[in-house]
Amino acid sequence: MSPRVAIRYEPDEKPPPALTLGLGLQLALLLVAIPILIPTAVMRAAGVTDAYLNWAVYASVAVCGATTALQALRYGRIGSGHVLVMSSASAFIWLCVEAIQRGGPALLATLVAVSALFQFVLSARIALFRRILTPAVSGAVLMLVPVTAMPVVFGMLTTGASGGTAAGATSSAAVTVVIIVAIALKATGAMRLWAPVIGVAAGSLAGAFFGLYDIDRVAGAPWVGLPAFEWPGFELGFGPDFWSMIPAFLLVSLIVTLRTISSYVAIQSVSWRRKRAVDFRAVQGTINAEGISNLLSGLAGTVPNTTYSISASLTELTGVAARGIGIATGVVFLLVALLPKALAVVLAIPGPVVGGYLAVLMAMLFLVGIKVMLQDGLDYRKGLIVCIAFWIGIGFQNGMIFPELVSEFAGGMFANAMTTGGLAAIFMTVFVELFGPRRSRMEAEVDRSSLPKIGEFLRAFATQSGWDSATADRLEAVGEEALLSLVGPGAEDERPGRRLRLVAYRKDGDAVLEFAVAPIGQNIQDRLALLRNAADEPSIEQEASLQLLRHLASSVRHQQYHDVDIVTVHVKAPA
Repeated sequence: MSPRVAIRYEPDEKPPPALTLGLGLQLALLLVAIPILIPTAVMRAAGVTDAYLNWAVYASVAVCGATTALQALRYGRIGSGHVLVMSSASAFIWLCVEAIQRGGPALLATLVAVSALFQFVLSARIALFRRILTPAVSGAVLMLVPVTAMPVVFGMLTTGASGGTAAGATSSAAVTVVIIVAIALKATGAMRLWAPVIGVAAGSLAGAFFGLYDIDRVAGAPWVGLPAFEWPGFELGFGPDFWSMIPAFLLVSLIVTLRTISSYVAIQSVSWRRKRAVDFRAVQGTINAEGISNLLSGLAGTVPNTTYSISASLTELTGVAARGIGIATGVVFLLVALLPKALAVVLAIPGPVVGGYLAVLMAMLFLVGIKVMLQDGLDYRKGLIVCIAFWIGIGFQNGMIFPELVSEFAGGMFANAMTTGGLAAIFMTVFVELFGPRRSRMEAEVDRSSLPKIGEFLRAFATQSGWDSATADRLEAVGEEALLSLVGPGAEDERPGRRLRLVAYRKDGDAVLEFAVAPIGQNIQDRLALLRNAADEPSIEQEASLQLLRHLASSVRHQQYHDVDIVTVHVKAPA
């Protein structure tokens, strides 16, 4: 594959300081409103005090700034090494509101912190969830988030501030929604990214006309300083409220983690001049950094965060992918956190305007769920899983399915659409996996002496599948060349004790072979990509196995994790 000439600066390169600072400032301006608006919406809907609202917003912006810089740095197994901005996660909005209403900010802090620890576990064992957390499951849960949030959001649309009128609340909410939607529908490029900010600003102006905008808050806020310390502590009693809500928090953490993986894939795809296979070790680092961000959010008692892939759009537009931009963006966030006047401008926004903003945001989140659901295609089984899960979630959320039993069991845990719908989608996916095509498995040493055993295994698999001897020969050849590629060109690469787990199964009539081994360093998928470019082609003696593997297989995918490498090879079966 030829180099990508559009990239001016790769992540490891250093652009001029002025360019780095300018792009960091631009990216911060696009996203800094999110860790202010979302915590504001959550705390307003939950009815906390103004002092705690100020603290939650300050903590959210500060944590997002620090961990955005951490994402760019990539220290050991922490961080992506790319420009990924951390900001408040909209998928948690309703869960955070419900947590505060049930047990106060202390319960929220506990739930967020436990969810962060769960993300560390996910990062370490992410390879185990590849078949269960499918796009269909993720899409179903994301589509159910607005279902749980909309009752509160619609209630905010008609809530006026002290002295406000119903007409003012309705007008300011309508202006917000109409302008955001109009810009989103008609604008293109960077202008569309500013739609929420422009809509909220216009709605605030309309609210100010009716006396809903809290100008006194802005006037009384200092230019520089810190808010009053309002740490809520933790709810360590682990009572019914905790146990009824933790499944939903963990489930949404799963989904948000999948979106984080998508964000990393998006930024990596536009950050290098030459296309690379997805580095799942960096994906694990991205999840770990997000886990640290959410652990800090839990310790501070504010809403959890996630990565935003909007930086991929900016990178595609500018051709600058240097990680220094991520560091500069994080510094700008931290500076904003120290400016109470700037935070007060957002905190003074009327409740109906925030409600209008959230209404559009929830609609967009529903669209994101649809896109995630469709990203791997939608066949009959996937469609049925999504539809049944969605309607089960709506039924339980609205008390239409065994309402007496649901309200009493586990503190009402199953009265949440995301919990019931998400669990239904997961159980149906596991059922499909368990009763799908039978998988044949074997284990062997990662050594050339294992070739006869692998060949015998693959020939038996071909016979069991009803394929002819030519296909059996092809599968055996693929197994041989895949093993030789994993072993390396010399005997010195054969490390004693390394084990290979080979799984063979049928998918859509073709053969799929999965080779799982201890980490090997080089990425086979990247090496195959090099062979497609004659100018970069290595010697035949050194890469003969890769050359043969490329011609024998229809596709080769190499997923590298910190603890395991998984090479998936697809082989066309006879018609």
